[in-house]
Amino acid sequence: MARRAEVRKAVESQGQDAIFRGTAGGDAKLKDARSLIGTPNKVLPAFVLGEELADIADKDPRIVVLTADLANANRTNDFRARHPERFFNLGIAERNMMTIAAGMASCGMVTYAATFASFCVILGAEQAKTDCAYTGMKVRLIGHHSGMSMGFYGTSHHALEDLSITRTIADLTVICATDANHLRAVLRASVEHPGAMYIRLGRGRDGEVYPQVPKDFRIGKAATLRKGKDLAIIACGSEVRASLDAAELLARQGIEARVIDMHTIKPIDAGAIRKAARETGAVMTVEEHNITGGLGSAVAEVLVGEERVPFLRHGIPDQFVPVGPPAALYAHYKLDAAGIAKKAKAFLSSAGRS
Repeated sequence: MARRAEVRKAVESQGQDAIFRGTAGGDAKLKDARSLIGTPNKVLPAFVLGEELADIADKDPRIVVLTADLANANRTNDFRARHPERFFNLGIAERNMMTIAAGMASCGMVTYAATFASFCVILGAEQAKTDCAYTGMKVRLIGHHSGMSMGFYGTSHHALEDLSITRTIADLTVICATDANHLRAVLRASVEHPGAMYIRLGRGRDGEVYPQVPKDFRIGKAATLRKGKDLAIIACGSEVRASLDAAELLARQGIEARVIDMHTIKPIDAGAIRKAARETGAVMTVEEHNITGGLGSAVAEVLVGEERVPFLRHGIPDQFVPVGPPAALYAHYKLDAAGIAKKAKAFLSSAGRS
């Protein structure tokens, strides 16, 4: 109990993002302490999932939530508390959960099936394709704790291939939520969106990008969060905040980087990509995903038909990620602000634009 009190006291004065990213001061052992002691829902930015769905369900009787024994981890307990008759825990049977969600959707429900990203469309690719997308069901597959955010759990729990898989499934919309308020906007827009969707979430410790729920959010329409003329940084999910911070570092060195939140991976906003390439003359993508098949590949597929500009994909190399604390992994792969800024500067230098 004494140790628990010490940990709680130590983290209360530290920002959630600082703890998760490893930039908090003090004892290094406490930098990810919140994940050990539990944190109130309101402090975990990305995990407003259950609360927002419950709010939507208050007015829409079609909303149903399913999870695979992870109601605490994804906060769908908040939905169960208010709508227990529309909440279903399927146990550790993710593929069954996805098929059941499709069956419910065929009866007119709008279903939200949530589990770890590694056990969602990676494990259940067949169900995502055949049961959900092919049939045009209004199933929203939610993969949380994506990327390498579950660093300590190793390869089985890392999700670095999900965007690559889902991008190749026809009639499946693919979205990366950026932060809590952005997730609220995504969920609200998802209710009437046709067909199946994959919504990718982080671990819940991503820094704030949107101080309020973005009223101008549109599926398939990217958001330009920072203007710049020297470089376009196109990012998604957890890397949007880091890219904005990197742009601040670059500005101190006289480099003005445009930052674009490419939240919808499919259908991708090709117009925003072309415009950024034309106006800045250099494009860099940043993602917490294998650089093969993810955001970088999607952007490259747009640029290949345009006038050539220097282009860099930045993310996880085509390799398995080692086990370790998330903050250390982000730093190792240069996916924190300092690393992104360093990669961007080297990229511009190699392109003769520094």
